[in-house]
Amino acid sequence: MNNQISGYKLIIYYIGLFLIAIGFIILLPLLMLIFYHNEINYAYCFLIPGIITIFLGYLINFFFKKKKPVNLENHQDVVLVVLIWIILIFVSSFPFLLTGKISFTRAIFEVTSGYTTTGLSVIDVASCPKIFLFYRSLTLFVGGVGFVLIVTSAISDKLRLNIYEAEGHNDKLLPNFIKSSRLIFALYFGYIVLGTILYLCCGMDLFDAFNHSIAALSTGGFSTKAGNIYEFHSLGIEIVSILLMLLGGTNFVIHIFLLKRKFKAVFFHCETIFSFIIIILFSIISISIFYGTNFECDNNNVMVVIFQLVSALTTTGFQNISSISILPHFFIGIMIMFMLIGGEMGSTAGGIKQFRIITCLKGIGDYITRSFKNRKIIHHSLLRKDEQIIYLDDSKLSANYAFVFTYLLLFLIGSLIFSSFGYSMEESMFEFASCLSTVGLSCGLITMYSSNVILWTAIVGMYLGRLEIFAVIYTIINLTSRK
Repeated sequence: MNNQISGYKLIIYYIGLFLIAIGFIILLPLLMLIFYHNEINYAYCFLIPGIITIFLGYLINFFFKKKKPVNLENHQDVVLVVLIWIILIFVSSFPFLLTGKISFTRAIFEVTSGYTTTGLSVIDVASCPKIFLFYRSLTLFVGGVGFVLIVTSAISDKLRLNIYEAEGHNDKLLPNFIKSSRLIFALYFGYIVLGTILYLCCGMDLFDAFNHSIAALSTGGFSTKAGNIYEFHSLGIEIVSILLMLLGGTNFVIHIFLLKRKFKAVFFHCETIFSFIIIILFSIISISIFYGTNFECDNNNVMVVIFQLVSALTTTGFQNISSISILPHFFIGIMIMFMLIGGEMGSTAGGIKQFRIITCLKGIGDYITRSFKNRKIIHHSLLRKDEQIIYLDDSKLSANYAFVFTYLLLFLIGSLIFSSFGYSMEESMFEFASCLSTVGLSCGLITMYSSNVILWTAIVGMYLGRLEIFAVIYTIINLTSRK
């Protein structure tokens, strides 16, 4: 037993492993110096924190090198993931801090926005060096595919799967974790390459194409242009962006079924049906009202509606208009609803998640139906999820109701904090929905000049939205408990 690592020491041991990975992630942007030699003066911003972090990771693991880690318990999985994400965000902020051009709060905000795949920014993109633009895209990639998935190759199969699920990914693609991780990476890289090629064909240069492909697929929304997708003024680029956003907002399991040509499982998947119904329905409603009120913007109304609804639902944050503030109030309300709903379970998207919304709607509908039927008849609530038939018992329904209620309560609290600074309730709700659902669309409340209270409220919102609210709450209770 003396040769085993358990308890809080086990968490410290795994933090050491993750620190090594964080250090290598911070060093990766140095590869950009091969193409942009004139930015060599920024190398120290990545070398110093990267090397120190790797050294600390090896130092921690040195003290445990002769001991064997035991299996993580359920509560340790959750606590470990929550702590790792705090460390990841804190350490990754140093490259920005070392430039001396950005404050601690804004550095934390920028990397939180990246790792949570939000895409809100408080830096001047127009004057930002290429190495930092790539670094931002790298944080989107790591956050989108799952930081835990990237690191856990050094841990046994069972432990890896448990930690990955604690990060909020609950769909097992294959029985074996290593095969699942390779499959996810193959899909992810394949789509990024495809997106880059398509963007190149539409007129983007290689740097912009690669970074926007990552941003779209990770449903992150960071752009290398101050005007986002709108700045390109290209219908082709907008269509490619819609395709990549939909791919990123789709459950990874569905991608596997597409590759295996199991089209029935794809088209009868409840989230696939739900997303297409609400996109088509609200697009028709919005376009009709747009033309009925003679609303016109500097882009095609039909494309504006479809693009912005897809961007909101997949929680990407790309925009093909000059400013969100020019949109009609009713459409901003629809976008808020779409941002809160979010993408599919097991995707790179944020939000409440469509499966939870569908489950709640199904539960409410079945409750109303049972109220008018013979109560002696046993009625089962069923949902089709990919190839599975899900039985919705009372415990599952209660868990979904609790999550949705907690999520909406936090949304209300964050919106009220924003509105206390003199912003309208509509603006506050839109901006905090974008933070909590990790979207990145903005009506102008969050800028490089925003107050620290606004920024820290947004940081907490993005963090809670990415890691699943209950996981963070559980960790706080666990760490503050006397036991």
